[in-house]
Amino acid sequence: MLGVKKEAIETHHADGWIGPAPHIVTNLPGPNATAFIARDHAYSSPSYTRDVPLVVKRGAGSVIEDVDGNRFLDFAAGIAVCSTGHCHPKVVAAIENQTRNLIHICGSDFYYPPMVDVMEKLANLAPGPAKKRVFLTNSGTEAVEAAIKLARFHSNRKWIISFYGAFHGRTMGALSLTCSKVRQKEKFGPLVPMVTHAPYGEIDFIENQLFKRQVSPHEVAAIFVEAVQGEGGYILPPPNFLADLRALCDRHGILLVCDEIQSGCGRTGKWFAFEHYGIIPDIITVAKGIASGMPLGALIAREDIMDWPPGAQGSTFGGNPVCCAAAMATLELVETHFMSNAATLGPKLVKSLESICAERRAVGNPRGLGLMCAIDVMSRKSGKPDAKHRDKIIRGAFDRGLVLLPCGDYSIRFCPPLCINETQLEVGLRLFDETLASLA
Repeated sequence: MLGVKKEAIETHHADGWIGPAPHIVTNLPGPNATAFIARDHAYSSPSYTRDVPLVVKRGAGSVIEDVDGNRFLDFAAGIAVCSTGHCHPKVVAAIENQTRNLIHICGSDFYYPPMVDVMEKLANLAPGPAKKRVFLTNSGTEAVEAAIKLARFHSNRKWIISFYGAFHGRTMGALSLTCSKVRQKEKFGPLVPMVTHAPYGEIDFIENQLFKRQVSPHEVAAIFVEAVQGEGGYILPPPNFLADLRALCDRHGILLVCDEIQSGCGRTGKWFAFEHYGIIPDIITVAKGIASGMPLGALIAREDIMDWPPGAQGSTFGGNPVCCAAAMATLELVETHFMSNAATLGPKLVKSLESICAERRAVGNPRGLGLMCAIDVMSRKSGKPDAKHRDKIIRGAFDRGLVLLPCGDYSIRFCPPLCINETQLEVGLRLFDETLASLA
């Protein structure tokens, strides 16, 4: 859709003016994007998934610009990573300042202030009266791997329970817990043994099936759970599920591990999504939003649980000084501005999605916490889930200047940068509604 300029949003790049958005000036993809995509297809792994032909040149706040000068409202934030928006000046400054002093030295072997700062900050952010300790990684997947090892080491038990629909990563240990899409596991076995799964939200299945027919609870090291399932479809838990899961773990001496990799760092209006449900896990994994796009993850655990000895776990790059500097700037911005923004705009986003779903037959089941929301896409004729129509909607929104991502089997997620303002949110939702209308 050429020339989309009405109610365009103005934004600034950290280094200057980036222009109004949405602003579409070529057919999509444009000529420069088409050339880059051809080069990518010639050399990249076919395992990459690309939902729309977007070739990004730069970004500022909630706006991204492609290599042809087209600008888009970003409702994906790099899969909930760019929590402070693209290239927030304070994050950029923190990165620039750190690169002038120290880029790398390895936190497994030496000490340096940015790493200590981040570990101290995360330990103090984690709720609960017990003292916490932190292990830093490069990614959420690595944080999950570390959590598996710590749970087994501390408990001296081997079994791990995860849930259908879960996504915990793609490395072999994390992949063993993941149970989202079969193609993520196909031909990669054998995976890590002594892992089993239960339906998300069903405590009785664990007690009456797994513990009676497959594994003794006294052999279970940990239960891994997403407080809000991410890649599984932005699925909120039943009201008492997490509290009942906490009680089950307490009864059997099982560690409760909350994967907050996508839902943490203020995205739901609180530091961690599990806080909405009044529980305190034993171990927390975080990543994505904690460093505004720099690669950093973390494992946070009670001090009495993180009892492994020197050398039991390490990382060459985990806790990199530049990433830690970005994280400190990010956490400050989230704490002072953007977490409250997510809490304020989240209900408005859900209400708007409810209104859209009431008018459009192809979408339904609006849901979410803070700026972590989703809808399901159904066939306009049969009313059944329709992944192909979902993909058409995402492409149609892209052509209008709105970037969205899928999740689950037939859902669309709405996870914009936490810095998004109300006007940008309204314009993006209008573009989304216009897309639905055009495909009716």
